[in-house]
Order: sequence, then structure tokens, then C-alpha cells
Amino acid sequence: MEYAEQVAQIVSTAHFGDLIEFSYPIGYSHWGVYDGDGYVIHFGVADESRVMSTFRSCLQNIFPVCGDLLLGETKIRRQLLSEVTVPKGARLVVGNSHHDFQPSPEDDIRRRRDGLLDREFNYKLLTFNCEHFATFVRYGKAVCNQIPGKAKNKECVDATELFSCLVPSY
Repeated sequence: MEYAEQVAQIVSTAHFGDLIEFSYPIGYSHWGVYDGDGYVIHFGVADESRVMSTFRSCLQNIFPVCGDLLLGETKIRRQLLSEVTVPKGARLVVGNSHHDFQPSPEDDIRRRRDGLLDREFNYKLLTFNCEHFATFVRYGKAVCNQIPGKAKNKECVDATELFSCLVPSY
């Protein structure tokens, strides 16, 4: 199925707060949180100059799947699903079944989303990544099941604490 068709399917079935998985052909996934109306909140590319944008484009041509990760500069963005750049062959699915937790109430998801939106972070593949962000927003716990040798659904305490410090409590 083409990416545009996958986006249309997600938009027609996803609910606010669902985890969106961009499953890449090389075996790992990018994660975000569905924000309604075709939007996803996710680790995106940080603001950058024209020079950096050109460099990033060159890097992505050399390393099409992980060019952004090599630069490490990211920003939590709200972006249309149709505008998220993915490698050829990526699959887009609602990934709620990958984590064995109950979703938080919508008000808590919105509070976490709002507290982290537009913040810039240094992306760290193993300890502070997009799956940590997405699971924190949905469940209140930063978890990454893609890390080899780590128990499934094990909370990353450091990432949870960092995100929690940035989100106002009511």
C-alpha cells in the first residue's frame, strides 16, 4: 500500500493519543502520538539554517533511513502525517499493542503533549528517542522496546524523569 493510502487509513481509524508507528524496512521504527485531524506529535528535525538544511539533505541521500539520527538535533513537532518524511517501503500503523500499559486519560495526554511541544532535545538512539517520547505522552512512562538486550516494556527512568520535569502538573 502506498504511503498516502496508509496515511488515509490511519486518519480514518486513529483516535487522539494513539501511538503511531512508522515501521522502517531496516527493522526499527519511528514513533509519534496521533493528535487528531491527520496530525502526529513526534521527534522531528530541529529548526535549522539553510546551510544545515543542505547538509541534512546530503546526509539523508547517503544514509536515507537514519540521516537525521546522526545529527542528533530534534524538536517535538506537530506535523501532518502526510508530511512526515519516511524511507521507501515504510509501513504506517497504529502501534498501541506493542506496549503493555493502560493509556492515560486524555487530559493527561494533552498536558504532556502541551508541555513538550516545540521543545528541542538531543536525540539519543538508545536512551532518549522517539519511542521514549511517544510512550511517555500516552502512558506517562518512557519506554523503548526496540533496544536490543533490554527487557520489553521496561521503563527508562531517566527519560521519564526528564520529560516529567518539563510538564506542568495540575
